[in-house]
Amino acid sequence: MEIAIKLSQFLLSLSILIILHELGHFIPAKLFKTRVEKFYLFFDIKYSLLKKKIGETEYGIGWLPLGGYVKISGMIDESMDTEQLAQEPQPWEFRSKPAWQRLIIMLGGVTVNFILAFLIYIGMTFFYGEQYIANSEVKNGIWITNPVVEKAGLKTGDKLISIDGEKVERFYESNEKLLLSKEIVVERDGKEQTVHFPVNFIDQLMKGKKASLVELRVPFVVADVPADSHNKSVLKTRDVITSFNGKPVHFADEVINSVDSLKGKTVPVIIKRDGKEIAANVKVNDSAKLGIAYAFRLPYSDLEKLGLYKISNEEFGFFESIPVGIDKGFAQLSSYGKQLKAIFTPSTGAYKGVGGFAAIFNIFPNTWSWEAFWSITALLSIMLGVMNLLPIPALDGGHVMFLLYEIISGRKPSDKFLERAQMVGFVLLISLLLFANGNDIYKAIFHK
Repeated sequence: MEIAIKLSQFLLSLSILIILHELGHFIPAKLFKTRVEKFYLFFDIKYSLLKKKIGETEYGIGWLPLGGYVKISGMIDESMDTEQLAQEPQPWEFRSKPAWQRLIIMLGGVTVNFILAFLIYIGMTFFYGEQYIANSEVKNGIWITNPVVEKAGLKTGDKLISIDGEKVERFYESNEKLLLSKEIVVERDGKEQTVHFPVNFIDQLMKGKKASLVELRVPFVVADVPADSHNKSVLKTRDVITSFNGKPVHFADEVINSVDSLKGKTVPVIIKRDGKEIAANVKVNDSAKLGIAYAFRLPYSDLEKLGLYKISNEEFGFFESIPVGIDKGFAQLSSYGKQLKAIFTPSTGAYKGVGGFAAIFNIFPNTWSWEAFWSITALLSIMLGVMNLLPIPALDGGHVMFLLYEIISGRKPSDKFLERAQMVGFVLLISLLLFANGNDIYKAIFHK
């Protein structure tokens, strides 16, 4: 059932993005009286699942969900229809239109992608508002849950002040910003210190198994006690350990750090259960384990009830949502630009983390959430827009590059040159696709 929910969200998001992107090409093409022969969701190699011709355009759904396309008459595209190009240009063909009209047609898809993302962020701001923990509320510092981050220089208890010169305002932003950061200023033991992450920090992260970098410090709440646990008779789900080995503990990391030195020992603890404190003894096995699962994260509501963090809730009117949503869109666009820069900088090792369709599929949650769905769709829309703008022949950006050359120089590249460029771009795209999805397969096999 979980797989079905993930797949449904994945296909729905992909379908929305593809249809609207292709509409971005289709509508200006029609406005400039350019013939559109096909409009397809997914690729129809050899055959299509559904198709219907309305007027001069065949609309359909292909069987291969790797994208979609509009086939515009007289345009050198992935169809490589050289037979049509060998004939005399017709007034309804793409190649017969002025360069400025062709440029608008080619930019239509990515324009729609960016507009869609910004509209989603505006809509989400209006309907959901914002719920967050201000960084100033993280008074006991952060919890370093990833050994790679600890090795890079951050410590549990550090208070984040700024990342790459930008003040940290909201805690939930810190993980994404830290991923691409170079210089982090923290408060440690009452003094400011600067931590420099290594250039290949992303590469080091990908070699580990833990995804998150930092977390909020939370109490040691028992999340599960397996039937075969050696502490089954002592601990119950939702117990909170408030004292461990004779010392008061406020956070889970304090318990975890103590366990390593207590292998094979029986340790006195105080447990808070149903509002009462209970003294007991727990056994630490020879592997320095308590044989239980603890709550890695707690819902915001629980954090506030425990008096640990104040939760900020902001609601916005419709007109208030517009600038806030636009700011979110630009922030996400900037963040994705930094990610691309890291990917194309070999020394960072970020290219090893490039994922394909499996990586996108795994972004979606196992349970249906419209808030998560629209948030992911907005992000994917920005990614699709940016990727399509790359100056690679066969992508919209490649066509735009040649059109700008034509407008500036006054000379149109020959059809033969454009055919060859399209073929080179197509080979490059296939190579990138194989690399990205090959990364997915490699991670699935070796990073379990």
